[in-house]
Amino acid sequence: MHISLSKISRKFNYEWIFRDVDFEFEQDNAYAILGSNGSGKSTLLQIISGHLHPSAGNITYSHNNIEIPVEDFFRHVTYSGPYLELIEEFTLEEMLTFHSRFRKFRRQLDVNAVMEITGLIRNRNKPIKYFSSGMKQRVRLAIALLTESEVVLLDEPAANLDRKAIEWYRNLVFENRADRIIIVCSNSQADEYDFCTSTIVIDDYKKNGRS
Repeated sequence: MHISLSKISRKFNYEWIFRDVDFEFEQDNAYAILGSNGSGKSTLLQIISGHLHPSAGNITYSHNNIEIPVEDFFRHVTYSGPYLELIEEFTLEEMLTFHSRFRKFRRQLDVNAVMEITGLIRNRNKPIKYFSSGMKQRVRLAIALLTESEVVLLDEPAANLDRKAIEWYRNLVFENRADRIIIVCSNSQADEYDFCTSTIVIDDYKKNGRS
């Protein structure tokens, strides 16, 4: 998988959030997008995912040297962010079973195996609405990293996690990073991204002006 950003820019109303981001993402590598709150990190991640269109510039995706239309990229990507909603009326087992009907888990993992990996199997029959924020974040991260995909996008993955859960997250990344592009957005919390080999500092692409 290869993702190429060329002069990617995004504005809100008449103000530019960032301008002229050029970057290449290659398979079997991990990248960090760093910046302060409100700097545009999540916006850039959503552009990479195909959920947002850039105000200017081009993004291209290719797999095995074959270009992927942006409308088909969702088949190749998984995404986690603390703001993403889970189906809270479902139990953990129901949530993972429902998800598996649309996207397969890696390495032929079944729902029981994924629940074991989350460390939440004792809560398999508990509705997600009764989970703590940290438990919900574990579910989001497990779905993103354990679903079959070539690209994994993680927005503030350590949000709501305690020290033990952060260690769990890091182990999950290390065990599932091969042959993928992993992109992590962070407010500079080092244990979220210190395994990444390259970084984009979004503040470097701040340019004043209106248009």
